[in-house]
Amino acid sequence: MAVRARQWLVPMAPALLLLGLFVAGPILWSGYVSFTNAALTGAAATEPEFVGLENFRRLFSDPALWHSAWLTVVFTVGSAVIGQNCLGMLIAVLTQHRNRWLRTTVGTVVVSAWVLPELVAAFAVYAFLNSEGTLNNVLVSMGLEPRDWLYTVPMLAVVLANVWRGTAFSMLVYQASLSEVPSDLVEAAEVDGAGPFRRFWHVTLPIIRRSVLTNLMLITLQTIGLFTLIYVLTAGGPNAATQTLPLLMYDSAFEFHEIGYGATISLVLLLIGGLFALVYAKSLGDPDSRGDGV
Repeated sequence: MAVRARQWLVPMAPALLLLGLFVAGPILWSGYVSFTNAALTGAAATEPEFVGLENFRRLFSDPALWHSAWLTVVFTVGSAVIGQNCLGMLIAVLTQHRNRWLRTTVGTVVVSAWVLPELVAAFAVYAFLNSEGTLNNVLVSMGLEPRDWLYTVPMLAVVLANVWRGTAFSMLVYQASLSEVPSDLVEAAEVDGAGPFRRFWHVTLPIIRRSVLTNLMLITLQTIGLFTLIYVLTAGGPNAATQTLPLLMYDSAFEFHEIGYGATISLVLLLIGGLFALVYAKSLGDPDSRGDGV
């Protein structure tokens, strides 16, 4: 057993070391700092004091936490669970049996937003939606009234921006999954008189269910921690209308210089992500969900 353990451990040692340094290390440090009054300025910047659960008591009595948590749920469900997931599935289904030229064209257009660095994608959306941006110029040329979209409908703006940028991942996952669906099952359902929707709902969807759950888990966890896109577009405003938990954490730690309090928010965010991951992992382990894989 010892020899077998060494054979497994030696090739895994570099990966385990990197995980320890760049994943476990920051998490443990955040856990420690959350029990102190560490700050970027003042005496606490050089000699932070242990404050126990004070940061947690303060956080859970702060209305800003619950406001940001609700906005995080709205943003995640709207842009990832509904937006990216459903739009990615729709594109994959509609292009499944189309000619190669059409599939390539659609795939290139959708993936082009995904391959952009997040900062570049955010500035592209800002140039489109700001008060003097492309959208308003088009509206004015048509004789319509322009609007400051990032101020009047900020949450809708950031949701649509994240859908535009992230749909490609879901599309690629579902294109791969749909290609593995046995054609004879679909043809048999068609012979039995099932229409396109019934064939998809009762034949295709159960087969690719594991891929759906895996995709939902990945895009949900990515969206919960999204920071750059929202920060560039709205910086959490106006009036905290788009201040999700990552932006609340940033403001607390770096705008108000309360590193300990910001670390406490990061642990709450980590807990929320862990709960989502457990729900999806349990669903993946359900025998009824076993079909294809990603």
